[in-house]
Amino acid sequence: MGSTAPSNDAGTPPSGALTGLAERQAQLVATLVAGGPPPPGFAPAQLAATRAALLRKRAGEVTRHWPLLAAGLGARWSTTFADWAARRPTAGSLRDGWDLSRALHEQRALPPAAAEELAVREARLRYDGLRAPRPRRLPAVGRAGGAVAVQIAGRVRLLRPAPRPPTASTVDGDGVPDAAGSASWISD
Repeated sequence: MGSTAPSNDAGTPPSGALTGLAERQAQLVATLVAGGPPPPGFAPAQLAATRAALLRKRAGEVTRHWPLLAAGLGARWSTTFADWAARRPTAGSLRDGWDLSRALHEQRALPPAAAEELAVREARLRYDGLRAPRPRRLPAVGRAGGAVAVQIAGRVRLLRPAPRPPTASTVDGDGVPDAAGSASWISD
């Protein structure tokens, strides 16, 4: 098999060829993981398919660390994650999920179970969005979407769960939440 790059007498490619190769590789990586423009010489359809596959894999990894976030979004998980991650290189699945949870919290779109998951993480770990999360040593409180968690002596407790919006099955005819769930079996 022959090399496509010219080589010098020692059999190694000249430094200019390595620089060009490194630039093309960087462009390819930027296209695949950060939404950069396709580099010349690559088929856009195949790049898009590869990029979509990498985003699905990345979403799966985030799901391992943030199961309640993924479950709370349900069928919207894949598209929500892909839209958020499309122009962001990964910082690791724990941090990707944390950053997405915070973004959804700011938009008031974080599901209640995911708010509880975020509150517990905020109480347990210190994360500034730049460096890797570190365990907290002092007592701490985490809050998200109405959920409150506290960490004391290394133990984290969810003090208040996030409020759940009433659903059609939990609200009776007068608009009052039906805590017993009797609306489903009582008829007028």
